[in-house]
Amino acid sequence: MSTLKKWISIGVCGVAALIPLSGVAQNYPSKPVRIIAPFPPGSGPDTNAREIAAELTKILGQSFFVENRPGASNIIGTEVAAKAPADGYSLYIGTTSSLSVVPHLYSKLPFNAEKDFAPISLLGVLNTGLIAHPALPANDARSLIAALKAKPDSVTVATAGIGSYSHLSAVWFNSSAGVATNLVPYNSTSPYTDLMAGQVQAMFDGLPAAAGGIRAGRLKLLALTGSKRHPSFPDVPTFAEAGLPDYAPIAWQGILAPAGTPKPILDKLSAAMQKACQSEELAKKWRDYGGELRCNTPAEFAAFISADRQMWGKVIKQANIRLD
Repeated sequence: MSTLKKWISIGVCGVAALIPLSGVAQNYPSKPVRIIAPFPPGSGPDTNAREIAAELTKILGQSFFVENRPGASNIIGTEVAAKAPADGYSLYIGTTSSLSVVPHLYSKLPFNAEKDFAPISLLGVLNTGLIAHPALPANDARSLIAALKAKPDSVTVATAGIGSYSHLSAVWFNSSAGVATNLVPYNSTSPYTDLMAGQVQAMFDGLPAAAGGIRAGRLKLLALTGSKRHPSFPDVPTFAEAGLPDYAPIAWQGILAPAGTPKPILDKLSAAMQKACQSEELAKKWRDYGGELRCNTPAEFAAFISADRQMWGKVIKQANIRLD
């Protein structure tokens, strides 16, 4: 083959290689898209996942549906997503627990949180609240800290189990405030029934599951994370106001795809997420939860996850918590 013919052949092959990718992105999605959720149906994160699935359905004109794969501290669903085909028709709802916390709790996992996923966009963040039964004498975090310093372990704090977001948020609070609380793990049931009944006194968590009880007066909110007071709870002080400026756990959710998903598809999904975040109805729901609807670019989301993972790594290492 002559040199000229060789280069023509290479050029034709190069153009041909580009055509399938552009065609795939142009026609995507041409069938329903599943969003794998590593948490149970009816949970707060599941509600958020279904809300964004509905928005993507409207924007991209094809059905997006949630497939729940709960269990084993989000590990089951995360493994399913990591090993799914990288064709854009299997997406994943990543969370603080699954991608920032779990990798530090287990030495061996059936997935690599850093390498097995392609970030698309953050969905939103939920500020962490210090939620209490109304009978608890303290009405803000500062007074609770004073009470605990005077009498350590005098307050029972519910958690969703050792290594859960609520447990690590409580451990972080104890360390930052220099106090000790009596941590009560709930491994298989929700602690909110007991919290509203007064069988436990407090809990650290995002607000989707607690917001209704707070507004009904069955629970009270002593503090929220965030650099300033949340617009939905303007009377609730921040932890910084209580003297804990470095206490900053937030619960986040975001959309990712299996690593290797074509970039044109990722870009199309990212653009759709940016449009979804313009929904005032969806933004209001996140505000009502004590959070913020927040989308970003794949690069920004990747940097966000990396920073969050490092932050939780320090908390977990300091607490010396391992689950294997």
